[in-house]
Amino acid sequence: MLCRVHQCKSIKRFIPFSCINTSTLELSLFRQQTLCIKSLYSTTMSAITKTPPIAKKVPHKMEMFGDVRIDEYYWMRDDSRTNPQVLAHLHQENEYTDFVMKGTKELEDQIYAEIRGRIKEDDISAPKRQGPYYYYTRTLEGKEYVQRCRRLITDDKAPPSVYDIMPTGSDAPPEHIILDENVKAQEHAYYSIGSFKVSPNNKLVAYAEDTKGDEIYSVHVIDAETREPVGKSLVGVTSYLEWAGDEALVYTTMDEIHRPDKVWLHKLGADQSKDTCLYHEKDDMFSVDVEASESKKFLFVSSESKITRFVFYLDISKPENGLQVLTPRVDGIDTSVSHRGNHFFIKRRSEECFNSELLACPMDDPSMTTVLLPHRQSVKLQDVQLFTDHITVYERENGLLRIIVYRLPPIGEPLQGLQSDRAVDFVDPIYSVDPMESQFSSNILRFHYSSMRTPSSVYDYDMDTGVSVLKKIDTVLGGFDSSNYVTERQWATASDGTQIPISLVYKKDLVRLDGSDPLLLYGYGSYEICIDPAFKASRLSLLDRGFVFAIAHIRGGGEMGRQWYENGKYLKKKNTFTDFIACAEFLIERKYCSKERLAINGRSAGGLLIGEVLNMRPDLFRAAVAGVPFVDVVTTMLDPSIPLTTSEWEEWGDPRKEEFYFYMKSYSPVDDIRPQNYPSILVTAGLNDPRVLYSEPAKYVAKLRDMKTDNNLLLFKCELGAGHFSKSGRFEKLQEDAFTYAFIMKALDMVPSSVNPDDGHGKL
Repeated sequence: MLCRVHQCKSIKRFIPFSCINTSTLELSLFRQQTLCIKSLYSTTMSAITKTPPIAKKVPHKMEMFGDVRIDEYYWMRDDSRTNPQVLAHLHQENEYTDFVMKGTKELEDQIYAEIRGRIKEDDISAPKRQGPYYYYTRTLEGKEYVQRCRRLITDDKAPPSVYDIMPTGSDAPPEHIILDENVKAQEHAYYSIGSFKVSPNNKLVAYAEDTKGDEIYSVHVIDAETREPVGKSLVGVTSYLEWAGDEALVYTTMDEIHRPDKVWLHKLGADQSKDTCLYHEKDDMFSVDVEASESKKFLFVSSESKITRFVFYLDISKPENGLQVLTPRVDGIDTSVSHRGNHFFIKRRSEECFNSELLACPMDDPSMTTVLLPHRQSVKLQDVQLFTDHITVYERENGLLRIIVYRLPPIGEPLQGLQSDRAVDFVDPIYSVDPMESQFSSNILRFHYSSMRTPSSVYDYDMDTGVSVLKKIDTVLGGFDSSNYVTERQWATASDGTQIPISLVYKKDLVRLDGSDPLLLYGYGSYEICIDPAFKASRLSLLDRGFVFAIAHIRGGGEMGRQWYENGKYLKKKNTFTDFIACAEFLIERKYCSKERLAINGRSAGGLLIGEVLNMRPDLFRAAVAGVPFVDVVTTMLDPSIPLTTSEWEEWGDPRKEEFYFYMKSYSPVDDIRPQNYPSILVTAGLNDPRVLYSEPAKYVAKLRDMKTDNNLLLFKCELGAGHFSKSGRFEKLQEDAFTYAFIMKALDMVPSSVNPDDGHGKL
């Protein structure tokens, strides 16, 4: 989603982007284990499914600062994921969810057929030039995963042009399939490629493979032509992977709490045990990553916390020299680095320059910096991309990202500032734009663009002429016409007077805007992540049924600059929740919907948002979906043995300090559940999730079911063979969207009369 100059690549409890191979035998054993677990309760399942599972209570006392908390569902946490009682309970929850939703299966199948019917199943991505080849991915009809392919460029000596087209006819060079993920995925219930890197000489490919969803990868190197393996696989690594020349790789590994802490140099053919550790970050507040410069002459190794980032460089031509310090470690200073000619370019954020400034320094003296773009109070410098003759700047103002292109002086000449800027024009009033990998030596910028009514598109932009050429737009079948949809921005007023942007889309001939329309409101609001207004084809199944879809760009995210993030974290975290409530109230007041027609959705840290606004204002919403929600905030943040905890004290605060403890407790959804009526709620989880332990949503549902005073739906769906990002297949993910939409429509009493739901009886 994000690329090039630093966008905080350390693992977070959000989104996005397995070294232990699950063999056929292991899958068979898993299925046997599952059958055994099911047998524990199969004799009573027919009765259980008609009423919600009631989790046993085992009081677990926790005391801090004289405050006592009793967690009656602490027993649900099982880090081995093998406890029969825990797994049996999760199975019961899934069975109950299936039972309650069986009456809407016809609707779910209809929605799924619609979503899948919009996809051009046999398709290719926009080909990318690299050396003498075009590289691209291909999807096949009926197949879940992609083929990774390449094709020779007929005349690779000709300078690249925005008008270049990869030939595909009978006279074209043949397509070569480097890796078919469909074949690789056959023996695994879950399959994901986290990194796919072609060597500089285009002869080898290294790819990182996760077969469980736990984000622990194995790295395989293959011959790009023969597909034969080269050397032994690397195991127990992350997906951060780069080539150091044609015969070596640099990768990272994690410690026992899932924190990337070591950077390694691996020479092809050598055993992994002989690899050289280039850097070991011992501070558990920091994580490491590695990325290549656009020039491909250096690798940058960084170590970062949530507020500090410093960078080393490795000269690929001299790997024996090891890492060299480029930007020093200074608390509160965040730097990201690029390279061109005899200069390093540094994006630098500090307390004074909170929206970042752009600097350049000579390679032989990094301390001699020149300001190329100064800090601006209202403009956030989000990303930069370097080329031989240009620099592209991605900057954010008033909640929207724009692209500015500057021409650079010839390599070797002094850098005194940036001039002769050119802005890239966009059609939609609100949109999403992201950098893509481009050829460093060319004058062509490639970027990704979409809006809430414009399908995902890839453009090549000539930085000399300003000509922009569409290279690929996702085909949306089924008669889709973007002109039938309206996308707009509105602004809600928060309780402290702050203006909160809201992005909306709806089908103009269906909505009445009189308060009777159904509306789905999405929110996130953490980690400085920007939820930009992008296209999602499956969403059309809601829009074409008269839904309005809205995104609340609340504080804690990064849409309005660094201060927007700072004002939604630590002891200001509650702004995230009150902003979301203000957006919901605004939409009701402006008659985009009513309370009875309002559904809300959020994932991970966005699930925390959903959990707490339901505690604060359950009367405001009719339905809610909390995906893999981070809801047990205090307990998790007090336990440094849980993945991500230590590195996130700079995000949420450290509850070992009294002020943070009581502030966190006041908004932690599990701790804040109270006896009251709640709307209909769907909660999801992934058993192998390393970011949000499955036990958090499991205990949240159990406690909520025990304390709420209504008979509205409360369903829990746990994927037993997946992690934070749920199932891995492209059609499997569509099925999840269909299920979620069916739930929302059921909760909003929008199930067609031809469908006759049977909810069973009792407290839901």
